[in-house]
Amino acid sequence: MSAVSVLGVRHHGPGSARALRRELERLRPDAVLVEGPPEADALVALAPDLEPPVALLAHVPGAPARAAFWPFAQFSPEWQAILYGVAAGVPVRFCDLPAAHSLADDEEHDETGDGLRADPIGALAAAAGHDDPERWWEDVVEHRGDTPFEVIAEAMAAVREGHVPAGREARREAYMRKALRAAIKEGFGTIAVVCGAWHVPALTGPLPPAAADNALLRGMPKVKAELTWVPWTYGRLASWSGYGAGITSPGWYHHLFTVPDRPVERWLTEAAAVLREEGLPVSSAHVIESVRLAGALAGLRGRPLAGLGEVTEAARAVLCEGDDLAVELIQRRMVVGDRLGHVTDGTPMVPLQRDLREQRRRLKLRPEALDRELDLDLRKPLDLERSHLLHRLRLLEVGWGTPGQARGKGTFRESWTLQWRPEHDLALIEHAALGTTVAAAAARRARDLAGAASAALADLTALVEQCLLADLPQALPGVLAALSAKAALDTDVTQLMAALPAMVRAHRYGDVRGTSAEGLAVIVRSMLDRICVGLPVAVTALDDDAAAELLKHVDAVHAAVALLTEPPTDPPPPVAADAAGADGGGGAGETAEEGGAGGSPRARWLSTLRGIADRQDLHGLIEGRLTRVLLDCGELADADDRMSRAMSRGQTPVRAAAWVEGFLSGGGLLLVHDPRLLGLVDAWLTALPADQFTDVLPLLRRTFGGFAVPERRAVGERVSAAGRAGGAGGAGGGNEPHIDERRAAGAVATVLAIIGRDRG
Repeated sequence: MSAVSVLGVRHHGPGSARALRRELERLRPDAVLVEGPPEADALVALAPDLEPPVALLAHVPGAPARAAFWPFAQFSPEWQAILYGVAAGVPVRFCDLPAAHSLADDEEHDETGDGLRADPIGALAAAAGHDDPERWWEDVVEHRGDTPFEVIAEAMAAVREGHVPAGREARREAYMRKALRAAIKEGFGTIAVVCGAWHVPALTGPLPPAAADNALLRGMPKVKAELTWVPWTYGRLASWSGYGAGITSPGWYHHLFTVPDRPVERWLTEAAAVLREEGLPVSSAHVIESVRLAGALAGLRGRPLAGLGEVTEAARAVLCEGDDLAVELIQRRMVVGDRLGHVTDGTPMVPLQRDLREQRRRLKLRPEALDRELDLDLRKPLDLERSHLLHRLRLLEVGWGTPGQARGKGTFRESWTLQWRPEHDLALIEHAALGTTVAAAAARRARDLAGAASAALADLTALVEQCLLADLPQALPGVLAALSAKAALDTDVTQLMAALPAMVRAHRYGDVRGTSAEGLAVIVRSMLDRICVGLPVAVTALDDDAAAELLKHVDAVHAAVALLTEPPTDPPPPVAADAAGADGGGGAGETAEEGGAGGSPRARWLSTLRGIADRQDLHGLIEGRLTRVLLDCGELADADDRMSRAMSRGQTPVRAAAWVEGFLSGGGLLLVHDPRLLGLVDAWLTALPADQFTDVLPLLRRTFGGFAVPERRAVGERVSAAGRAGGAGGAGGGNEPHIDERRAAGAVATVLAIIGRDRG
């Protein structure tokens, strides 16, 4: 007759884990049954070589949504049961519902088994008069030297009195009993069953007939499930990260399990070290006083040992001196923790995972649970390969790295934020069919995305950019062909304008990284030609919102055109001062047109803008912005005349304000250095009646509020100087600010020395 001991535990409870290990060593069972998917029995032997936290990953090949994790920490009782069984040489088997059934079940479920029921610990805490179940469990279980398994079983029987399991819970417990009967039938003398405390009453006492359990399990849906070990993190183990049987403080529980001797003193000492690493002054006296305070708080509250609440309050008051940011640092680094598990090379992996593992070693990129900044210099071969890997992984939906704003100037720099999450292994497994290496899988993924019928033009241009960034020349021809076909059929000029900047960036990245992008320049030029043809129609009859939206595209295309490499051309003849007649049409416009269609992309683009800017039916915002763009490019000599017409009495104040907003959106330094333009704006503003000034004030605030503070100050000084001179028209003209030659002498001498001239 087999002797069965059902040991109820709390998932991820350090007190339960320590007591369970002692109980197993006392019982010396012939077999150990552990709550978990039985398909993982073959993976148990790998456990001693793994570094927790780790998780069993079960997934259905080809169905990314059907996956589940069973996490284990070092302080998880189930993990300690596995380690004991492997070390003792006794069979360790999982006895929960198979993953093949649980992943096929459409019911909302939680693999830990505690998500769909009322909290039994909460019920026990309430019965004992405690309103905090976590603290009650710590006091009566985690802080004890042993765990009274018989008392827990009796308490759970009382909590479950009158409870009739149903649905998935009933099927899970039926399968547990089935696994227990099978172990008894095999003839094991002593059997230890390790499961959540809630299930203990279902596995003790007289068991129901096997036929009833078999009937309950008959006809369950089933899928093909594959299992393996994957690294886990304490951040994911915390309950706030979505794991139903999680805990709010895995770092604290890890400390309680690994440091049974004077845990409070050692915890606060470590907290002081963390704060010192951040440059905060924390002395030994701080630690001594915080330990005393934590103990005093525990005594006042009738607790056997200071818990996390008391320790945190002591750290806040003494170590952190009330600084919430310092407390948050302890919370993030210690209470939750940044521990990331590790699996060995012998763990079952798809080739894609193994390739990434090898590349991480070769490129010296270590996965970490917390964010880590990584700056790359693409001129260095190692950094360039790192960039290629991170971009390829993004194509495979493995967001290990998130690109950020590069520090410093130049396109040869990249900045990334790295953080490894357990879900990345699942993404690699799901994309394993695309190739055996990261490069091959990313290239196949790019070709598949390009061939999708639903791919929009902007998506394809972004994909081209990704292929160049990821160095996937084998995928680029197919993506470019799809892009060319899509661009030829797309008649929406705003779609073309939205897509062009990414294409230009891709062309430039190809140049900087030495990646061949043959054929890309032809597509870019073709798209720009289509934009130049369609833009004059697109600017017609726009309301305020549509004008603002189109202007964003115009600015983006203008910036992109500036990045294009232009073939050598003869410079256009200078623009004559009287080039713009009443219609604003001759001179520079004709010159740009002559050099446009068959000349450089820049000339073609500026010719289009010049033709649009001369029209009389434009929205004020569009006209003002185009005027500024052309002025900055040296294509206009009559900007002041255009501004004068835009702000004349024949124009409504609202349109004039919109024109000014568009014109000045490029920055306010132009008003500082051009007294005539400043005078026109000032004269127009001062001439507005009070009611009209109120109408345009929001536009003006938005316009001038976009200037940098020094620009606003300089404009104000110019206007003030003009006012003192007796009129806006004198702004800057004959009232230049006084220069103190004595104070300027040092700067003048330095400049002359730099340019190699003696002061005459």
